[in-house]
Amino acid sequence: MSALSLATIPAPSSNTIEIGPLTIHYYGICIALGVLLAITVLRRRYGALGGDVDLADRTALWAVGIGFLGARIGYVTPRIGDFADRPLAVFAIWEGGLALFGGLFFGTLAAIWYLRRNGVAVAPFADAAAVGIPLAQAVGRWGNYFNQELYGTPTDLPWALEVDPVRRVTPYEAFETFHPTFLYESLYNLALAGVIVWIGRRGKLRQGSLILVYAVGYGLGRFLIELLRTDTTWRFLGLSRNNWIALAVCVAGAAALRWWQRSGVDAPRVGTPLPVPAAAVAEPGAEAAVAQPGAEAAVAEPGPGAAADDPGARAEAAPGGGAVVDAEAGASPSPAPEPDTPSGDAAAEAPPPVDVPADDVAPGEQSDTRAP
Repeated sequence: MSALSLATIPAPSSNTIEIGPLTIHYYGICIALGVLLAITVLRRRYGALGGDVDLADRTALWAVGIGFLGARIGYVTPRIGDFADRPLAVFAIWEGGLALFGGLFFGTLAAIWYLRRNGVAVAPFADAAAVGIPLAQAVGRWGNYFNQELYGTPTDLPWALEVDPVRRVTPYEAFETFHPTFLYESLYNLALAGVIVWIGRRGKLRQGSLILVYAVGYGLGRFLIELLRTDTTWRFLGLSRNNWIALAVCVAGAAALRWWQRSGVDAPRVGTPLPVPAAAVAEPGAEAAVAQPGAEAAVAEPGPGAAADDPGARAEAAPGGGAVVDAEAGASPSPAPEPDTPSGDAAAEAPPPVDVPADDVAPGEQSDTRAP
């Protein structure tokens, strides 16, 4: 093993896996894993806000599908002459060639369209997606490693990337090692995702701002990394096409973030608070009536001297011999029962009670205060 291989990142031995008649490209595997990771994070974050995860899946499907189409269009359009001899190669995305900015632009439009079509606020969904997008990029960039593409200028740093001679671009055919810009961007995107999570937890920004933080952060990082890349020969004022696009994304994102913080309108935060069924909300007065012991006693226990079975009480309820109506049973009025009192002659002859002084009671006897 040479000293060079010990001090550098070796070139991949192959960029495909052969499974019977199938040929699977590592580039496609990396892209697919990145998409799955982004959707998983999106579902978790959007669900934590109370959002519909099924809606998140459908929106992501539209965004990814339209985004891939936009990414391919963005790659092919400035290189259309390269496909003159192989027009069908325009669809050969497994060979590489996806313009990230084109994918982000078309995918964003698709997501906004689908959310608005379903009457769902865009801002909470954008906050939920702001972390998954850079994570997907961090994984997907390793597809460039297996295709030996999008590397940087020559370097002899310990982490330099070896590139096979057939994959070296003009005018760097004589160099063996290059800046692993795929690795730089992968690590940068991981850090950016962490920063977005941290900013979101602080709660200082208006709802929907995290996607703009991503635009500023990624635009800045991509601009710096593009200064090292060698995959494009087009330059304007010494900057590549992607340099200018990244700079525009960074500046536009910063301006939009500033405007949104000052003038943006917050949509109702998804699931905060969740609606409470009306039947589960008791009237304050009703709660008080149930909670007060006195109120329960007034319902459960009749007042003093008014027992339910006492005929006298019923007689008092219907003075003058009136009718008593059993409202609960729906019975017809019936004459009130006569009070249970002594006859008129007995009442006239009965003497009043006699109080016997205590001193007149002989020992061993008890005072009798009853009528004789």
